[in-house]
Amino acid sequence: MVSNASSSFDPEDGSIYDSANDMKAFDETKGGVKGLADSGLIKIPRFFVHPPEKPQQPPSNSSNINLQVPIINFEGFESSRRIEVVNEIRRASENWGLFQVVNHGIPENVMDDMLEGVKRFHEQPQEVKTEFYTRDADQRVKFFTGAPLLTKEPAIWRDTVAFDFKDGKLDPQLFPAIMREEVGEYFRHVTKTGKALSELLSEALGLRSNYLSSIECMETESLVGHYYPACPQPELTFGTTTHSDPSFLTILLQDNKGGLQVLHQNQWVDVPPLQGALLVNIGDLMQLITNDRFRSVEHRVLAGEVGPRISLASFFFPSTANTFKPYGVIQELLSDDTPIYRATHLAEFMGQYMSTGSYISTLSHFKVSNGQAFSSTEDTG
Repeated sequence: MVSNASSSFDPEDGSIYDSANDMKAFDETKGGVKGLADSGLIKIPRFFVHPPEKPQQPPSNSSNINLQVPIINFEGFESSRRIEVVNEIRRASENWGLFQVVNHGIPENVMDDMLEGVKRFHEQPQEVKTEFYTRDADQRVKFFTGAPLLTKEPAIWRDTVAFDFKDGKLDPQLFPAIMREEVGEYFRHVTKTGKALSELLSEALGLRSNYLSSIECMETESLVGHYYPACPQPELTFGTTTHSDPSFLTILLQDNKGGLQVLHQNQWVDVPPLQGALLVNIGDLMQLITNDRFRSVEHRVLAGEVGPRISLASFFFPSTANTFKPYGVIQELLSDDTPIYRATHLAEFMGQYMSTGSYISTLSHFKVSNGQAFSSTEDTG
């Protein structure tokens, strides 16, 4: 398990200091990173500072014209262009682990309204937002900041409002009034998009179109609205540190500020905002059940001098009835291949993910060792 003692880097003398008490005091203000930014500080607190060199953080290189995130046009995916779209999804999921989608069916005004709703929530007076501030994992609607109080990692320059739609259900009366309509409308649209992607990904794997829906791996959705204020020292911290998503699938909506990067061919590649587009990325659990056929992607968000940056991530997980259902490598994908991973269930997987910390692959914990038993999704139902 990751210790609850935190440590951070001091850029002035190069030392490491115990930041747990400072992080705790900051968290208890319930003001979030925006509260710090609004205070007019010119130096960020030490517990936000990351060491100047980290493994798995090679230099950014987005100038290589050969490294462009795939863009897939969904127009006609339900009819004449379905095979073409499926093939493009297959290539992107195998080679990149993510792709941008245009003409996906969600109206631009719905996406714009959702981003504006996230912005309005975070820019409310602190005393209004405090009602939702918590680190209780069981709270279905919550607001919290990027200080990782239970890890050894430095804090990140980000505030978050989150909505947990268990099996697609969450009482709208629990939503903050300032964004209630926007959340409900966007959720309806993105759920439909998620179902379409479930069919297309199934077909891209060479399976029947309802395969992924039949194993109920994308029934619960978590909407997470991030707010990245302008940072006075963006070179010293991150908006989001390097990670891959623990979900089966993630759909990301981002504004036009930029800052998102993905790790591809050991290079950081910028993901430039594209008007009206959604970013779709493969999660760790999808990589596990596809036996590395489809690969999750490591990504990060740089802190910026200009802000705020707004984004909204939709994470797709199994239904609540399947929290303890084993998910293993899909039998039909094995043929002569050896299973790379053992079966696991969501509760175990997320427990491992939360305890691992940044810069360490959660998937490596579930790799099959010599002589270890294997169960496929077909074996475990």
